[in-house]
Amino acid sequence: MTKRIIHIFKNDLRLSDNPALTEASKAGHVIPIYIVDESDLHNDSAQNWWLQKSLEKLKKSLDNNLYFFRGDYKEIITSIISENDIQGVYWNRSYDPYSIQRDKDLKLYLEDNNIEVKTFNSLLLWEPWQVAKQDGSPYRVFSPFYRNGCLNQIEPRFPLPKPNEINYFKINGSKDTKSLNLLNRFNWYDKLNEHWDTGEKVAQKKLSLFLEDGIDNYKDGRNFPSKKNVSRLSPHIRFGEVSSNQIWYAARSLKEDKNIDHFCSQLGWREFSYYLLYHFPFMEKENLNKKFDNFPWINNLEHLQAWQKGLTGYPIIDAGMRELWETGYIHNRVRMVVGSFLVKNLLIHWHYGHAWFNSCLVDADKANNTAGWQWIAGSGADAAPYFRIFNPITQGQNFDEDGVYTKKWVPELSKLPNKYLFNPWEASSNILNEADLELGKDYPLPIVDIKESRKSALQAFETIKNKS
Repeated sequence: MTKRIIHIFKNDLRLSDNPALTEASKAGHVIPIYIVDESDLHNDSAQNWWLQKSLEKLKKSLDNNLYFFRGDYKEIITSIISENDIQGVYWNRSYDPYSIQRDKDLKLYLEDNNIEVKTFNSLLLWEPWQVAKQDGSPYRVFSPFYRNGCLNQIEPRFPLPKPNEINYFKINGSKDTKSLNLLNRFNWYDKLNEHWDTGEKVAQKKLSLFLEDGIDNYKDGRNFPSKKNVSRLSPHIRFGEVSSNQIWYAARSLKEDKNIDHFCSQLGWREFSYYLLYHFPFMEKENLNKKFDNFPWINNLEHLQAWQKGLTGYPIIDAGMRELWETGYIHNRVRMVVGSFLVKNLLIHWHYGHAWFNSCLVDADKANNTAGWQWIAGSGADAAPYFRIFNPITQGQNFDEDGVYTKKWVPELSKLPNKYLFNPWEASSNILNEADLELGKDYPLPIVDIKESRKSALQAFETIKNKS
């Protein structure tokens, strides 16, 4: 009798370089499923919009042979097994604390019931337990983690092709993504269709185009939000429409130079984020550096709302936050600037920024989002020193000198000379009149003074500096 194998899709929504799917297709007839775990779901988030669109593309790639369920993993899989005489369940591993425990419990349950379980790595270049310092402890600094721990390890697994053939076994279940009930706030999602397309084919094409045209000058150009030197692959990676292995080897196949190395090192930062979350699972909700448990946050909710809406009075901040709201994405340089402004100039806990990004980003990723916010706050591993506070005026002047990015997202400043674009309050009344701009009416005055807020941040840090 031919085996019947359930393949659980998770953050691996592709056919190529999918080890679990490949092995399932070799082992017997495959039942591809996707389960929305209600205990691990971000309601009304941009992630859900992407997920639904990507699942629709994946279903088409599987010749409409993808079943959708919502609820408890164990209960759903137990029901499928009892109705269909299943011999095996295969999936690719997850590395966040909730998923690890859920999958461990499921594996034990299935094996106790004589169901074969096979799990694989499709998410990372290196498994978190493969990389350690000489004394066996985990790294907490990126450079030695990447250079000594990763690059000196075995080469990452070479990407797999699509399965030659998949023989499907049909079961009773929904094949309609709407049954997952992922989208509730319909109007908010409509605009995302204008900025993104999803799916494996789109991701592969975007990777190819970036390596042909965008990789040149990546090391320097990636810091400028109006330039085309970023790949915008992050949401495709987040949902596994393209794998890190595919990106790594596609980039490494080109002539080696500083741009290729720097691009690959960004994959290294993603590895580091997952590595940290695996070894320090509490960091998703708690400070990695426990000194920050005593930090005197202010958490002014009016300031938080101004930041969320892009109404802080600092144009580069407001441009970034409006880009985020409109597109579900924010340029990486600007992510650092808006994050620094929230936690250091406004003294608002990184949890608030973390939650907002989780809701609004199409590429919201448990590991990257958590590690990124703790890095900015100074409470994470290899974190930016707390006294490193991005100045939103000079950041705008240095990285959006021509104002293309800022004026796109803050059009009320479009007539303002670039000399005053990032500090409009210093423009004379004549210049403001010529720009059809009344500060406090057409565009807000700054919600905090940049020098005073920096001073307050440093004073706040002094209160925890010498605590153990």
